Amino acid sequence: MTELPSKADFSLIRLGYSQDSSRSMSLHADCYTKPAWYEADLQAIIAKTWQWVCHVEKLREPGSYVTVTIAERPIAVVRDREGVLRAFYNVCKHRAHELLRGEGQTSRIMCPYHAWVYKLDGQLVRAPETDHLEGFQPKEICLDTVQVEEFCGFIFANLDPEAASLREQSGNLETEIRHWAPGLEDLTFGHRLTYDIKSNWKNVVDNFLECYHCPTAHKDFCDLVDMDTYKVTTHGIYSSHMADAGQGANSAYDVSNATVRTHAVWWLWPTTCLMRYPGRSSMIILNIIPAGPDRTLETYDFFLETPEPDPMELDAIRYLDEVLQVEDISLVESVQRGMSTPAFTQGRIVNDPTGSGKSEHAVHHFHGLMLDGYEKAFGG
Repeated sequence: MTELPSKADFSLIRLGYSQDSSRSMSLHADCYTKPAWYEADLQAIIAKTWQWVCHVEKLREPGSYVTVTIAERPIAVVRDREGVLRAFYNVCKHRAHELLRGEGQTSRIMCPYHAWVYKLDGQLVRAPETDHLEGFQPKEICLDTVQVEEFCGFIFANLDPEAASLREQSGNLETEIRHWAPGLEDLTFGHRLTYDIKSNWKNVVDNFLECYHCPTAHKDFCDLVDMDTYKVTTHGIYSSHMADAGQGANSAYDVSNATVRTHAVWWLWPTTCLMRYPGRSSMIILNIIPAGPDRTLETYDFFLETPEPDPMELDAIRYLDEVLQVEDISLVESVQRGMSTPAFTQGRIVNDPTGSGKSEHAVHHFHGLMLDGYEKAFGG
């Protein structure tokens, strides 16, 4: 098992960080490259925060379920017979086999190993060949629960039993999202893109949180949105990234007939990005999944007014997949290679006091939240 960072390791990581983003350095490269810090991320950050699961449409009906992995631990989320949303470790209490796979409908949870059967509330109701066991009481056995919450039309889970609710932690986020993107519950799944990236997950988040690199690396994007209107605001555990759609023609995709004219993006600590690109009413969820010290998995789920994307949305999906993601993945993989050399330890945060998109103050905000999480676990 990988040894966790020490108090001295933590002191090194935060060296150079200032609460003033105009004076601050970034996080130390070690926390992007060392296996100990990846393990720290799983235990101190991912397992302690609200993680995106799915759109509510997958779990509307009693008996519906989905399975996910959070902090490398298998989780099942179900809607029980009474309509209550529940989440459990997807682990049988007999010999630890995974219980459910994928997603679907079920009236019960039966282990495929020895046929132990649980109700949808997690209570064991049948264990074959156990009648003769001394002191064995099925009613005393229940699956280990996980916190679960419906928020803005989406389902989130948190492995920390002591964590405050997402609604409580996130302040005005729901009000803000619903102002710019009403009717999220009525959207339906339209498309998924998946990526396997050779970079630490924090590099992926860093890159997402600033458009300082956009004029250099994303020339198409700088025509898609009006960069003069691009503003980034940080709040508590999220940041808002807002811009008007560009007024002229662009080489990304045609938005001349768009009914939604605002590029509205929210980053929710630590790994969820909610995006509303110009076009029809829609929402794109980017889920960033740590998969190793130098590996990140990504899913882009497109939730639309109709199951089939319209021509503008097909162009937007093509642009995101074939242009924007190609550019961003190349960037973060190059950064990961550079961080793994002796030539880099930390870099200066570039801050624009006006809060423009061409600033790294949201990256600095993310680094502060990371350090707060590390402090609780390793700061002593």
